[in-house]
Amino acid sequence: MTSSSPMPTERLTVRLTPAAKRVLQAAAAADHRSVSQFVIDSALARAEEALSIRRNFGIQAQKWEAFMAALDAMPRDLARIEKLFERPGVFDSEGK
Repeated sequence: MTSSSPMPTERLTVRLTPAAKRVLQAAAAADHRSVSQFVIDSALARAEEALSIRRNFGIQAQKWEAFMAALDAMPRDLARIEKLFERPGVFDSEGK
C-alpha cells in the first residue's frame, strides 16, 4: 500500500475450508504478501476484470456502422404507440 492510499477501515469476513486457507497462505507467502493483502489484491483484480467485460465491448466495423445508422435514423411511425399516448393515463384522470 502506498503512503498516499487511505487506511482501510472496512472489514470483510469470509468463511473457507482449511484446505482453501492453506492454499491462500501458501500463495501469499510465495508473493511475499500478507494473506489479507493477497486476497484483497486478487479479489480486486478479478472484480475489475468482471466489470470491464460489462463496460467495454468490441464490435466489428460493419456492425458498428449499422448500429450508428440505426441510432441516427428517424424513428418509425408506430400507430399503436401513438394511439396509446392519446389515451389519458391513470394519473391524468385523478383530481378532475
